[in-house]
Amino acid sequence: MKEINPSRIIISRTDSIGDVILTFPICQWLRDQFPDAKLIYLGRNYTQSIIDSFSMIDEFISWEDYKSLPKLEQIEKFKTIGADCILHVFPNKEIAQIAKKIKIPFRIGTSHRSYHLLTCNYRVSFSRKNSTLHESQLNFQLLKPFGLTSIPTMEEINNQIIHWENKEVPLPKFITEFIGDSTNTLILHPKSQGSAKEWPVEKYISLANSLSNKDWKIIFTGTESEGDLFRNLLPKNNDILDSTGKLSLKQLMYLISTSKALVACSTGPLHIAGISGIKTIGIFSPRKPIHPGRWKPIGINVLTIVFDEECSLCKKSKPCKCIEEISEGSIEQLFIN
Repeated sequence: MKEINPSRIIISRTDSIGDVILTFPICQWLRDQFPDAKLIYLGRNYTQSIIDSFSMIDEFISWEDYKSLPKLEQIEKFKTIGADCILHVFPNKEIAQIAKKIKIPFRIGTSHRSYHLLTCNYRVSFSRKNSTLHESQLNFQLLKPFGLTSIPTMEEINNQIIHWENKEVPLPKFITEFIGDSTNTLILHPKSQGSAKEWPVEKYISLANSLSNKDWKIIFTGTESEGDLFRNLLPKNNDILDSTGKLSLKQLMYLISTSKALVACSTGPLHIAGISGIKTIGIFSPRKPIHPGRWKPIGINVLTIVFDEECSLCKKSKPCKCIEEISEGSIEQLFIN
């Protein structure tokens, strides 16, 4: 397939921030292989700021904007993209059907979606659910029709130069005044909008209290609704700040990139921190498929912690709260070593 030299490639991943960031290594590969091709990212509106910060992508297309159109108008608008290849990284039946309908010549997807049998003419056989590979490595499986012969190691992915730039944006005055001239800003992001096993908020607060006594400025981040769950629990401490519901995604991205460290469970801000190069500490359950081997952020300064990698309940996929057993001291120790 490589010899066709595709000129306009759609990368379709219409899900969350972390998922999008983990497609960047394959976008980088496509750019290296096809330097003259246009890479078009089909995603959700709320991830646009993430995609716009990755210089390898030439154009962002909002799936919500297309989806809201009447069917015939939707199809006609898709035709105007002029794509000759689409990579279904996140399978979506409706998008796959449209790509077939408008006769995009090369349509690539996993063979583990029955509708791809009718809509994709290049189907790669692999399973995400039971794989031992990281999510970013699994994405590389879809590049085999282009001639890819081997999946890169995680070391190769982590050391790859990702052309990601957190563009400077003005931060709210209450943030800049709080940080002042401190060089030890730590972001704690306790919630995940239900996408991950979470470490208890009380332990984040305990960690914040301890580190605030050691010259750290602590900023709690999250959405307004997430903040409603814990902001009243935060201590009155001049070195601890609640910013929940007060930052745009662009502001959060820039704040993360200019901070020294971030602690969170498996959620979008954790992946932003990883790719930004700051110290990134991810708190995970060892259960498959949500364990760090599958979902840890990419980056050279990433650390992950689980309570017991051999947890018997997690291995049997039974209800387990072992993540709650991770001590505040074990997290704090990561700031010392």
